[in-house]
Amino acid sequence: MLSEVLSLAKINELKIGMRNVSLRAKIVELPEPRSVKTKLGYKTQVATATVEDESGKIKLTLWGKQMQKIGEGDTVEIRGGYLTEFRGELQLNVAREGEIKAIR
Repeated sequence: MLSEVLSLAKINELKIGMRNVSLRAKIVELPEPRSVKTKLGYKTQVATATVEDESGKIKLTLWGKQMQKIGEGDTVEIRGGYLTEFRGELQLNVAREGEIKAIR
């Protein structure tokens, strides 16, 4: 358990291009999802949440079923995250093989 806690990143440590990121943060804003068409032509829902920990805040992109697992105010644990830049802003994403879950 202790080694798992030590492997969690802090938001202020995140940089573009990082992969396989694990962190714990609180969802402070979760707007209504919007419908989009993916590059492959599929229709899905996407929302850009804001999460924070004691070190800072970051945008978190949530796709489809990821939004059903969490809500505003939840503390979440993310495994398999990766960092991108969108419109000049650092964003955290959860890989397909990654996981996001509410910590109760």
